[in-house]
Amino acid sequence: MSSPETAAPDRLTGLVAEHAALEAELADPAVHADAARARRLGRRYAQLAPVVETVRVLESARDDLAAARELAAEDASFAAEATALEQRIPELEDRLRELLLPKDPDDDKDVILEIKAGEGGAESALFAGDLLRMYLRYAERRGWSAEVIDAVEADLGGYKDVSVAVKARGDEGIWARLKFEGGVHRVQRVPVTESQGRIHTSAAGVLVLPEAEEVDVTVDANDLRIDVFRSSGPGGQSVNTTDSAVRITHLPTGIVVSCQNEKSQLQNRESALRILRSRLLAAAREEAAAAASDQRRSQVRTVDRSERVRTYNFPENRISDHRVGFKAHNLDQVLDGELDPVIDALTRAHTAELLAAGS
Repeated sequence: MSSPETAAPDRLTGLVAEHAALEAELADPAVHADAARARRLGRRYAQLAPVVETVRVLESARDDLAAARELAAEDASFAAEATALEQRIPELEDRLRELLLPKDPDDDKDVILEIKAGEGGAESALFAGDLLRMYLRYAERRGWSAEVIDAVEADLGGYKDVSVAVKARGDEGIWARLKFEGGVHRVQRVPVTESQGRIHTSAAGVLVLPEAEEVDVTVDANDLRIDVFRSSGPGGQSVNTTDSAVRITHLPTGIVVSCQNEKSQLQNRESALRILRSRLLAAAREEAAAAASDQRRSQVRTVDRSERVRTYNFPENRISDHRVGFKAHNLDQVLDGELDPVIDALTRAHTAELLAAGS
């Protein structure tokens, strides 16, 4: 296999040059007057940093290897150093090859995560609540901020539908970590409503959308139909005496978004627009790239038990991700936010697929 530099020398040179240019830009105080621009530049800089660092380490290792081989002819003690470097350099080349794989354009974006109860009635809604807590705890562990922007609670607890905006506090991209969470999540356990101790199976759907910034998606006000209505809580009881809930219909696509979590009609309208922009961005990416389309289709189409991506088995304290064959008996810890091992397994499998396709 050729080295990553010979496979894409122009691209690698361009990335190193881009990193240097970004470093110079970010050193300019004027850039930070525009917080959104500074954040975009900072994220790209952080994304390129591992590539540049690996290139530097690889070049240094090659120089050291050449020197060790030359000195080994006169001093045998350098032979061991040369052998170690000969083993280290292929590892660095593999690392660089991975870093040069095509990047998902949304990897550095924040996300809007939607959880919807599916089959299973009250138990499904309770499980949706468990998934919400799991993602909120995971965000807390990663140092992200998470904001519930809309929620429809169920009669017996949990949620029929809940939307959360997850944002990075630094330059880390949230989409890169959470994009594989989309799909149908199945739970097997004895529901609190079960009197005879039988294990039931129910499901909830998770949809993950990269959060679109206004520069990503232009929404024409003339394409929107905005309806207002009175917010309601579990069982249909009114929780607001004014028409503060908002339903936005995007007429060209038929996408409908409703928000009622805030007490202000204006706040609900802004939350609905955030979700709408993200759904429009996802739809545009589906049309633009077949790979993205395949990925989105792997998320929620219908929330039933047959399209599961993951199973949470409470009696055995087991979590199973069916896409990569991941299994672990620490379900309690996963539900408390220890999701990294599962996500890492999915990321490794995706990287392996890209490498195989590239080779």
